[in-house]
Amino acid sequence: MKSVILKSTTKLMAVMAIAALEVRGEEATRTANTPEQRIVVSVADRKLVLIEGDCALRIYDVALGKASTPTPQGKFAIINRVPNPAWFGLSGTVAPGKNNPLGSRWMGLSAKGYGIHGTNVPSSIGKAASHGCVWMRKQDLEELFEMVTVGTTVELQGEPSELLTRILSAGVSE
Repeated sequence: MKSVILKSTTKLMAVMAIAALEVRGEEATRTANTPEQRIVVSVADRKLVLIEGDCALRIYDVALGKASTPTPQGKFAIINRVPNPAWFGLSGTVAPGKNNPLGSRWMGLSAKGYGIHGTNVPSSIGKAASHGCVWMRKQDLEELFEMVTVGTTVELQGEPSELLTRILSAGVSE
């Protein structure tokens, strides 16, 4: 009986290892064949731009941190992506749904505790309203969520770079 379980477990582990290698190979091929995508957020303009190479794919209005809880600045990465997240706060848990302060998607950043997510207060978009996270409209968030992956670079800029200034003045590339 033990040998049957051991053989089954070994086969299962081998299948999982092969699947993991195939996924890594697909990701490496996709990465090698496409220009690098990154997200750049202008804190001053309250805009999030999805950039591929030097071209803007999308520009979104966002809400960012208020003066007492500013959005961190620097270069980070998306470390996880969660559809329909639950929110865990000091007063308890809020299940996914319209009352959830995270909205319908969460993209966690390598800056601990910060992320790009929705809001249950859509009128806050375009304002300094969050505790430092990047808030997006539901439709915009869900579109961006499908376009980026774990590992995507996220630059949070206090003052927009020359490239970002040029993109924001020109709009989205066709």
